[in-house]
Amino acid sequence: MTTTVSRQALNRATLERQLLLRRAKMSALDAVEHLAGLQAQAPFPPYYALWARLHGFRPADLAALLESRQVVRIALMRGTVHLVTAADALAWRPAVQVLYDRDLKTNTLHAKALAGLDHDAVASAARELLAASALSSTALGAELARRWDVPAASLTHLARGRLPLVQTPPRAIWGKAGQTTYACLDQWVGAPLPPPSPASLISRYLRAFGPATVADVQTWAGITRLGEVAASMDLRRHRDEDGRELLDLPELSVPDEDVPAPPRLLGPFDQTLLSYADRTRVISDAHRKRVITQNGLVKGTLLVGGYVRGFWERKAAVLELSPFEKLPKRDLAALESAAGRLLTWAEPDAETREVRIHAPD
Repeated sequence: MTTTVSRQALNRATLERQLLLRRAKMSALDAVEHLAGLQAQAPFPPYYALWARLHGFRPADLAALLESRQVVRIALMRGTVHLVTAADALAWRPAVQVLYDRDLKTNTLHAKALAGLDHDAVASAARELLAASALSSTALGAELARRWDVPAASLTHLARGRLPLVQTPPRAIWGKAGQTTYACLDQWVGAPLPPPSPASLISRYLRAFGPATVADVQTWAGITRLGEVAASMDLRRHRDEDGRELLDLPELSVPDEDVPAPPRLLGPFDQTLLSYADRTRVISDAHRKRVITQNGLVKGTLLVGGYVRGFWERKAAVLELSPFEKLPKRDLAALESAAGRLLTWAEPDAETREVRIHAPD
C-alpha cells in the first residue's frame, strides 16, 4: 500500500538522513560516505558541514583524509565539485560521464574550438602529462597547446570533461591556500574506475536524501532518464501531499513529523539546500532567493524548526546572524550559543570573538 508522507515528515526524514536532528558520533570518513559526499565549490564548506553534524569534529580530521587520499575533491554531480570518498569518486564519475560528454558538445565557451579535435588523443596526452606531475589548469593547457593550435583554456576544459580529474592538496586543506592543481583520479588513488552503475547512484542518494522523487534524484545527479532505472529497482514508493511519487529504500523508514528539530547553523553551500528539484522541504522559495545569490553563492543558514529562517556570515572572529523573521527567544539564544561555538572552533587563536544579531527586515 502506498502511504502519503506529509511535508513535515519529509522535512524530518531529510534532517535525520543528513545528520541534522542530532550530532552523530562517527568518523569524518564515515560521515562523508554516509552523506553521499559534500558540496565543495569553495575550499572550506565541507568543514562547516561536518562541524554541524558530528561530535568533536576538528578541521585536521578532514585535512588528514585529503592528504592521505581517502577523500578527494572532484567534479561529479551537476558538474559541480564535491568532496567524496575515493571509493565513491571511482564509482560515480563513470555514472555521470554523460553530463560531461554533453557539455563538450554544447558549452558556449569551448564547444566550437573543440569540435574538430580528436578528443581521445587530447585526453590521452593530458593523462600522460598528469601521470608525471600534478598540474594547474594554466600549466596543463599550455602543455597541450604545444601540440594543438587551440586555446589553452579550451584544451584544459576538454581534459576536465574526458578525464576524472581530482584537485590535489594543499587545495582545500584548512588554514592553507593553494591554486587548483589536477591529477587523474585512478592514478591518484591507485585503483581503476568500474563500469557505470546508475542504480547504485540512486540508492546512495536515497540513503542520504530520501524519500525523494525521480526529479529530485536527477537534479542532484545532473543526469536524466533515471526514472527508467528506478522503475527496475526494488524500492519503496510513497506519495507526497501533492500526489507525487516518492522513492525510498525498502529498509529505511520515515520519522514522525513531530520529532523535534533543534536549531542549527548550516555552513555555506550546504547540500541540504541544493540536492532537490523541490527544495521546499527545507527552505521556502522566497527565502531561497535571499540565501542563494545571482552568481550562485550560497550563504550559511539558520535552521529553526527544521526550516531555513535566516542566514549567517563570518568575517574572521565576527559572526553575524540575520533572521528573516522574529524568532522565539529560546531558539535565538540557541543560535547565538551555536555561533559562539562555531567561532571558537573556526578561530581558536582569536583574542576576542563577537556574535552580532541583526533585527529582521
